[in-house]
Formats: sequence, C-alpha cells, structure tokens
Amino acid sequence: MPAHPATRRLLAGATAALAVATALVGVSSPATATPVPDAGTLAVNVASAFAGNDYCLGECSEILPPGQNGNATLVEVLGNQAFGTLPRHSADQLDTYANLVYGYAGLREDQVSTFFRDASFGVAPGQVERDYSPRSDVRIVRDRTNGVPHITGTTRGGTMYGAGYAGAEDRLFTMDLLRHVGRGTLTPFAGGAPGNRALEQSVWRTSPYTEADLQAQVNALRGKGGTRGEQLYADVQEYVAGVNAYIQTCMANRNCPGEYVLTGHLDAITNAGGPKPFVMTDLIAIAGVVGGLFGGGGGTEMQSALVRIAARAKFGPTDGDRVWNAFRGQNDPETVLTLHDGQSFPYGDAAPNAPSVVLPDAGSARVEPIVTDQTGSATTATTSNRSSELAAALSGLTIDPAHRGMSNAAVVSAAHSATGHPIAVFGPQTGYFSPQLLMVQELQGPGISARGAAFAGLNLYVLLGRGQDYAWSATSSIHDITDTYAMPLCVPGGGTPTPASNHYLFRGQCLAMEELSRVNRWTPTVADSTAAGSYKLVAWRTKLGLVGWRGTVGGVPHAFTQLRSTYGREADSAIGFQMFNDPTQMGSAEAFLTSANNVEYAFNWFYVNSTQSAYFNSGLNPVRAAGSNPNLPMKAERAYEWQDFDPATGTARYAPRSAHPQSINQDYYISWNNKQAKDFGAADGNFSFGAVHRGDLLDKPMKAAISAGRKFDRASLTELVQRAGLTDLRGAEVLGELIRVLESQPVTDSALATEITRLKAWRQAGALRVETAKGSKVYQHAEAIRTFDAWWPLLVRGMFRDQLGTDLYQSVINAMQINESPSGLQQGDVSNLPSSANSAQTHKGSAFQYGWWGYVDKDLRAVLGDPVAGDPGRTFCGAGNLGTCRQVLLDTLRTASTTPAAQTYPGDATCAAGDQWCADAIVQSPLGGIKHATIAWQNRPTYQQVVSFPARRGDAVTNLATGRPVTASSSQLGNGAARAVDGDLNTRWASSWSDNQWLRVDLGSVRQVGRVALAWESAYARSYRIEVSDDGATWRTVWSTTAGDGGTDVLTFAPQQARYVRVYGLTRATTYGFSLWELSAYAQ
Repeated sequence: MPAHPATRRLLAGATAALAVATALVGVSSPATATPVPDAGTLAVNVASAFAGNDYCLGECSEILPPGQNGNATLVEVLGNQAFGTLPRHSADQLDTYANLVYGYAGLREDQVSTFFRDASFGVAPGQVERDYSPRSDVRIVRDRTNGVPHITGTTRGGTMYGAGYAGAEDRLFTMDLLRHVGRGTLTPFAGGAPGNRALEQSVWRTSPYTEADLQAQVNALRGKGGTRGEQLYADVQEYVAGVNAYIQTCMANRNCPGEYVLTGHLDAITNAGGPKPFVMTDLIAIAGVVGGLFGGGGGTEMQSALVRIAARAKFGPTDGDRVWNAFRGQNDPETVLTLHDGQSFPYGDAAPNAPSVVLPDAGSARVEPIVTDQTGSATTATTSNRSSELAAALSGLTIDPAHRGMSNAAVVSAAHSATGHPIAVFGPQTGYFSPQLLMVQELQGPGISARGAAFAGLNLYVLLGRGQDYAWSATSSIHDITDTYAMPLCVPGGGTPTPASNHYLFRGQCLAMEELSRVNRWTPTVADSTAAGSYKLVAWRTKLGLVGWRGTVGGVPHAFTQLRSTYGREADSAIGFQMFNDPTQMGSAEAFLTSANNVEYAFNWFYVNSTQSAYFNSGLNPVRAAGSNPNLPMKAERAYEWQDFDPATGTARYAPRSAHPQSINQDYYISWNNKQAKDFGAADGNFSFGAVHRGDLLDKPMKAAISAGRKFDRASLTELVQRAGLTDLRGAEVLGELIRVLESQPVTDSALATEITRLKAWRQAGALRVETAKGSKVYQHAEAIRTFDAWWPLLVRGMFRDQLGTDLYQSVINAMQINESPSGLQQGDVSNLPSSANSAQTHKGSAFQYGWWGYVDKDLRAVLGDPVAGDPGRTFCGAGNLGTCRQVLLDTLRTASTTPAAQTYPGDATCAAGDQWCADAIVQSPLGGIKHATIAWQNRPTYQQVVSFPARRGDAVTNLATGRPVTASSSQLGNGAARAVDGDLNTRWASSWSDNQWLRVDLGSVRQVGRVALAWESAYARSYRIEVSDDGATWRTVWSTTAGDGGTDVLTFAPQQARYVRVYGLTRATTYGFSLWELSAYAQ
C-alpha cells in the first residue's frame, strides 16, 4: 500500500537523520532499574495457576487492542512508517480482538480464551518477560504474552510510584498530549493542524482553567473524603515521582518516544530538549479531558430552547410544545431502561412553563466564539487534516456536550446464570487509537489490589477492571449535571448594554466577567507541516458558569452561561476510584454502591461478585430550587440558583445517594448509554432516549432469553453482546415498518420490488453488517446495505422536512443528528451549529447512538395506525396519509437505489471510493507514529471484560493437584508425569505419540472438585475428557470436548466428591502426543 501523504512527508523529513539516530537511539531496550530485591524482601503474585488472592479462578478475561506497548523510539517509528514493522507488544491484541467478529456465533465457554486475554492476577514463572524494580519498595513484572505491568509495592507509595513509572513506559507521549489538551496548549506542543485546534478549542469551551485554578484543585484534594483525601494527595505525589523517574531514565538511555523528535521537542543528535517533568496539576488537566469526554452531561438547554421556539412558531404554543416534548423525549414511555424493576427515580422533571424558564428572542441567539486574533494558518480553518495524522486522530476526541456517550454493559444475575454466579460482559467504548487512551495494569500493595484499565496519565488506580473477588465497569450516563442561566448584561455605572458587553447582573450587582485566555503559537514540524500561525483562546467566566451563548430576552442583551457541578473539582472523583481498588470497600454490592457514590462524574456503574450483581448511577447531581426547570435556560435569580449555592466556591447541595438510580440483583442489566430508570429524565439537550435506541439490541434478546428460562454462561452472554455489536439498529428496529408502508399496496416497479426483496432478506438475516467470509471484505447482503445506507438520510428528509418546516427541521437537527452510521458517512442534512467532529468521525466503531430512528419509527407506526405512546399529536410522513407517505418512501428509495457506491462511500486516506467494507472498518487512529492494520467494523467496547467469580474471599481456592502423586499412561524421557503438577510452567508432561493417553492425579483423600485448569503445550488434545473417581477404578466423566484448541483451558463442572482426577486424551491435534505444562484442580 502506498504511504499516506502525511507519511511521505514524515519520512522525507526524518530519513536524513535515521543513520545518526540509529546509532544514538538504538532500538528500545529495558529501562535501567534497581536490581530486583530477593523474594523475602518483596513478594509478588507469581503462581503456576492462580494467585492466592485471585478468586476468579481463570474466569476473568479482558481485551484491549492494539497492544500494551504505546511507546516507540524514533527508529521504531521510522521502521513502522517505512517497512510496517511493529514494536513488541504494540499490536499483539489487535487480531485477537478483531477475530471475535468471525467466531462469536455458537461460542463455547472453552473458546472465550481464543478471543480474550487472561486477566488473572500475577504472572506464572515461565511467563515472565521482565522483572525489575525502579525503586526498592516496588517490583514490576511484565508478562511475556501481553507485556502488561504487574506492579507490587511493599509500601503504598511504592505501588503508586511503580504505577507512574510503568504508565510512562507504556504511554508517555500520550500522557503528554493529554496534559497539553487539558491546558488548552495542544497546538504549541503538537502543531496547528485543524484537528488539534478543534480539540483544544472544545476543551477550552468547557474546562478553561488558570494555573492557579489547577493548583487550587490539587490543594483541595487533602480535604476530600477525610483520610482518603490525604491518601489521594500522597498517591498523586508518588505517582508523579514515578513518571518523572521514567523520563529521567529514557533521557539517560536515549530511548524516549520518537514522537518527541518528530514534533521538535527533542534533538536526536544532541539529546537536547525532551519531555518536561510532570507536576500534580497535570493530572487535574488530564482528568478534565477524560471527564469532559465521558463523564459529563447537560448544558445544552439552548439547543432545546431553540427547538421549542421553532415548534411554537410553526404550530402555536400548545401544539408546538407537544411537538417539542415528543422530539425532546425527556421521559419517552417507549424507551429502553436499565432499571426495569418498577423503581422510579424522579430527576430533572419540571413544568415547561415553570417560573424559572427563559427563552431567547427568536433569531437572537449566537454561540459565544472562543477564538480571536488569528494570524497565519489560524485564519484558514479549511486546511486538510492530512497535514497531521495525529491531528486527524485527535479530532475524534473533540468534547461536545450534545454528543457524549459510548460504552456498553450486559450483566446476568446469579439466578439466570448456568453456574449460579453472576456474569458480566462490559467495557468502555473510548474510540480506537494507537496507542489507546487506556492501558492495562495490575496493582498490588497496601490498600490496593486490582487489575484492569486506566487512562494514560491517570493510572495511579485501575479505573475499570477487577479486584480480588469482584469486577466493575461503567458506561457514560450523560445525565444532567450542567444547567444554563440567562444573565442580563449591564454597564458599570449605568448605560445601555449590548450583546457584546462583558459585565453582568448577579444578585443586584453589575460584575465584570473574568477573562480566561491564552495565546497559542505554532510552527511547522516533521510531524505536522501546518504553516506557522497563532490565535488567542478566550472564555468568559461568571459566578454562574462559563458564557456559552449570547442573545436577547425581550430585547435586553443576555449572556447564557453553563454551570457544571464538577467544574473546579475535576479530580474529586478519584476518591471513588480509590475505593474501587480497595478490597475492603468492595466486598459486597452494598459496599460497591457506597464507593460508586463517591464518583462525581456522570456514569452508570456495574458490579459483580460471586453471588451479587448491582448497578449505580453516579454524578454530582445538584438539588434545584422549587420553580426551576433545568431543561431550559433559567433566570439568573437567587430564587432559581441551586440550593445552598456558594458563588465563591461553586459548591451547592447535592442529591443524596438514595436519590440515584441503583439496584442489587435485578434479573439482568443492560446499558448502551440509554435511559437509566423510570422518571430519571434525559438531560436538557439529549434527544436520543426515544422509542428506538441501540440499547434495544441488548435488552430485547436478554429479556426474551430470560423469559424463556434460558441460563447464560460467559460464552453465550459474549455471543449476545457481540451480535448486538454487528447489527444495524435501523435495519433491525425500523426497516420492518418501512417495508410495511411500502407493501401496503403492491409494488409494481420491478426495480423497486427487487430492492425491497433484498432489504427484506437482509432484515430476515438479522440486519447484520458482516462479511461473506473472514477476509473477503465484502458484506453479506452488500447491495441491500448500500441501498439502505443511501436511503436513510433521504427518507428522513422526505418524511419530516416539509411537514416540520425549514426552521424547525433544522433546529431538531441541531439538537440531534439524523444519522450515526458505522462509516460516519451518509449524514444527510447536518447541524449549522458548532458540533462534535466525533458525530461524523469515520472509522470509529461506535455507531447508532444518535439519530432519528425513534422519530421515524413512531411516525411510521402512527401512519400505519399502530398504537404510539408519547407521540407528538400529529403525523409527518405524507401528512399522515398512508398512500402519500408510501410515495415519499418509494421516491426516496428509487433515488437511493441508483446512488453510486462511490457517492455513498466516498474515499479517504484509508479507503478507495465505493469500498463499503473499508468505509465501515475500524482504524486505530495514530496518536503517535505507529500505525496498525484496519479491522472489520464492530460496535463494541474498546476495553472489554468477560467475568464471573466462582469464589469469594474466605473460600478455599488452593490448587489441589500441586505436588500430589501422579501417574500417566505413558511419558517421554525427561517429561514425566510429575512435571505437570510441580507448579512450574517451564516443565511439562509429554505422552507417547499416540491417541488414548491419560494423566491421573491422586488428591490424597476424597475432596470437592469443581474446576480443572489445563495449560497445554503445542501438542494438545483435539478431543478429551475430564474424569473423576473415588477409588481410581470407577470413573465418572464430568467434562468433555471434541473441539479442543490448545492454550489454557479452564474447565468448570458441577462440584464432585472425588479422590482422583484424570485427563483422558482421546485424539491428538498434532502428530506428537499429548503434552501439558500444568494441571490444576480446585474445589470451586
């Protein structure tokens, strides 16, 4: 494949230095570190089977593509760009992740390890790749398979120091990018490409801070949560020290990430420059970015207000408000809920004409600009993002309050699990980057014992993962923690204000807005050839938040401000994450609810242990005053401020834990950024909680299976979630109504009849977007999908534009886009307001969260005469006439069917025009210099866990087989039977080269046995069985397979009382015999 334009420029600018850089930098090598203390000084989880504090017993699995290693030297970057070579562990999980698309159907429990990586605690002796100590009180062991750091500290500070050191080893340049993004200084650091500018502007719009603001947040940590705040402050100090220790090491070894050279921050010849040391405020800046991307909600009252204004103008106040309410969908009775047990959690509901409500004058509202004084390339916003592949990747992180979301979860309670233990398949959808924003780690130390994922620069704790006998994850909640206030503008000393005035009335005083600004300048580099330029970022801060809009109310100029409850406390949620990592705070579902309540960002949290499953909705939910309506702009009067609001600190009274949606042991839970619970209203500008939501793709099959009495295991739940991730929501949930309308009369046009037949066949097959065969890169039902993709934006326009009128139609689009297809294309009519690049980002995986599927579904059902709850009081398609609506659909389908594929799927730097599969495909967008292969589309968490705990603290989890007497049907010289139970994965048993061989372990007495783990050498069994016996003569088969695939098999069965355990190999998978590194047996 020819190099991309940006790649050619990078190579042209860097190849001249390659010879010198090779000599000076060399290939990446293990960092210099203190010699490893002896085992008596520092214990670490190193076990042949499962660590003593690991109660998952092999049933915790995870995956995070493309790979653990996110740092590459200059030589490695240039080698990748020129020859496609990859640094070790930078891509070794990508194929594993991608292949679930082809292997999910009929997935068996013993196949889970084929598509996920083992997430057990510790590292087996034969699997240690590196073992080192950057400080005397911490040991880091990296495993051979994935390169994951397993960090064990004898002190709490040592664990934190190790987390910082390992995090920088794996993500230093990404961490540096994020701290600059959080400060609004990305362009001076990474270049002035449009994507970089868009990202730093979006952050400055929502989270602008001075250095004093950031330091104040650091200082405040000590006062949070009693002793936990003090501990957090100390943890951050040690973490930063670890990061800086690695920076010193990579500078001394001259193997810092090569991107520092390519962005002009490090001289490859003189070693001048390099990464600047981290400080505690950097973590506050990074937390603000992550929280803004995934943990915010609300703040788009103006978009909702403009829809209401346009609806009233079109239909009058009464009918217009009904139309607005229907499109708004604050409490749509037909939408899918996470809590379906009848509980109600009222939040955000208020009378549409509450006394607090303020609507701007029609046509007066304008988004507040945040960029001034542009020079050079800053004046040409249309420059191609190809001037920087990094900038193109970063544009997908643009923070937009109207388009937050991503991540999913499916949890089955113990009552509906085949094993009697809850099961979870869950994880965050954080996009696809190279390296990922997330990294995996294990942390063991005083008060901390966890493994899982954390964002680069915030990995002092595991943010989503597993503990000793529990696991947890989250989805973005996007509920309302941000309100909009209409603040009258004023002139000090009197006078007539204008919309541009920067003074405002607050509690009877005319106050000056606080200007938060910085001037950013950039120059071309090898990594970003954007010409030199500069601009000034400006945000205006008031006592009631940041100015987001300006306009008039009754002819009087107003500023419309956005007050976010978590503004100024970006790191406070760390208290909750600290508790998630502490086994003493997570031992039960009730303890989990308490811990999750300490997370202030807006998330849906899920939890499982061996007997319980639970859900909690976190967020710093302000308690609103009586008469307030947070769904629309509110008067900036004391009567409508948050209760107990203190303008000096920005604090207020917040909802108690009991008011948050929560549950323990509901039959099942699903979440895909859908509505949480009955009466828990969708945030002001969130119009997506409608009759059709992508959560339906999880909820409907879960509900049907449980209603039919089906029991799930880890494999079957994974299959259900993956199928949902390959399904076109529109095809599954809306196409049926479209076809009903089309076929309400005979279709006489043969070409259209053929198209409809194709569409029906695709829908009947499940509306999946999957290939004809692995690697074909051609979809099954490709023509139907091509037609449908082209049809969707056309049918939406045909159904709604004329009936809504131009202004209302555009206002609703401004609140919610028409489409969010897998390709990010086929957008149709788009918003004319500043909106997230993510809403139309290509190759991002996540799809079908925001779109008009619910509107189309309700309207078609109304036209067909079906019952519709929460309708707008009128039908739009064909003005409610079935025949006229049918003609609209026929006409738009005819246009779509003749639309060339090259128009539906225009080419880009990755794909040729017309390539349908490639248009959908996922690209690991480069945050650094390493690129990866494109993989097939799937709508799936980036980091995904598949977990179930068969045991809990206090249960016996000893390996019953270790060191016990063992015999075999045959053994090869030097590979005797005892080597399979010696606790050493460097030794093995090997049978003779024939079928029907066995290995038998004597447990010494009759014991309970419910699990056997087999670590196969490459000579594995194709078919085999597990047998148990009381006397060694009469055997009972407890597990068998004819489709063994090697690797590590963790086999569970109904607990048995037995003295002997036997593995009986029936047929070999190779020409050799049967060979096991280790056999382990457990009671649970």
